Amino acid sequence: MDEIKTLSYLQLISEVKALIQKKQFQTIKQINAETINLYWEIGEEIYRQQEEKGWGKAIVQVLSKELQKEFPGAKGYSAANLWRMRNFYLNYRDSEKLAPLVREISWSNNIVIMEKCKDDLQREFYIQMTIRYGWTKRILTNFIEAQTYEKYLLNQTNFDLTLPEERRSQAKLAVKDEYTFDFAELSPEYSEHELELQLVNHIRAFLIEMGGDFTFVGNQYHLVVGSKDLYIDLLLFHRRLRSLIAIELKIGEFEAEYAGKMQLYLTVLDEQVKLPEENPFIGIIICKSKDKTFVEYALKQSNVPIGVATYQLSHSLPENMKDILPNPEEIVERLRIFENE
Repeated sequence: MDEIKTLSYLQLISEVKALIQKKQFQTIKQINAETINLYWEIGEEIYRQQEEKGWGKAIVQVLSKELQKEFPGAKGYSAANLWRMRNFYLNYRDSEKLAPLVREISWSNNIVIMEKCKDDLQREFYIQMTIRYGWTKRILTNFIEAQTYEKYLLNQTNFDLTLPEERRSQAKLAVKDEYTFDFAELSPEYSEHELELQLVNHIRAFLIEMGGDFTFVGNQYHLVVGSKDLYIDLLLFHRRLRSLIAIELKIGEFEAEYAGKMQLYLTVLDEQVKLPEENPFIGIIICKSKDKTFVEYALKQSNVPIGVATYQLSHSLPENMKDILPNPEEIVERLRIFENE
């Protein structure tokens, strides 16, 4: 009887804690929305007064001094921040889509997105990601500097055909179009085995480059199928996806046979290794180069989730990256996935 009472007490405590946490979260969201609304209105008023009276940027300095004098304990009324409020209003006043979304993320995250992103589609991507995954300012900045938006649009996977809707967007974020292994110390005529060992020897740098949500399971992961021995170059675990990730390394150009081999690996892993609480495996083939059209056709025939990426050994991005991005209509369609999940 006492044990039943104890369980009842514990359940009550747990439910009350959950209620408090829920209300605290709702309160924080409401306070944040009101703060963004305030900054929006301040920015609108500054812009309106400048337009009507022909004032320049100097008026913001005057306003800042007066506000800090009137509200000595309040933060956020520096001249630089007031000017950001004005720009914030101007950037989003004509966007029916983004104007409500910016109220769902913090002011510090809004500043990062507004100042580091060049167009509304790019801004929408990072706003939606911040809302969905609760990115902090530091994480958001890292993702922008890593050009996650561009790599998300360029990456090649068959996830739309092989993964349920609720996993697609996060899975696509887990696969870059290109990885930079500038930490690897390789000989001029290096082999796939040498590349693998360098990634393992620099495992911390490798996992950071992969995206931060990965943990290392092993290399040359051994599988037995009948009388055959199979070895997977690298095996990782993705915490958000709750899925093991099989990685094959190739120092040449992508070949269609690589996708067939990865399909065999994933089928065996799902049947022999996957735990009941884990999601099905995902495969990533990392090659030195690839023909995007060829990859697209090769992945269509696979019924397991596979991504194909390339790697480079120095930290540089193609200057024509903007030229190879999808057109605006296609980008809008790619971003629509976040609205439907």
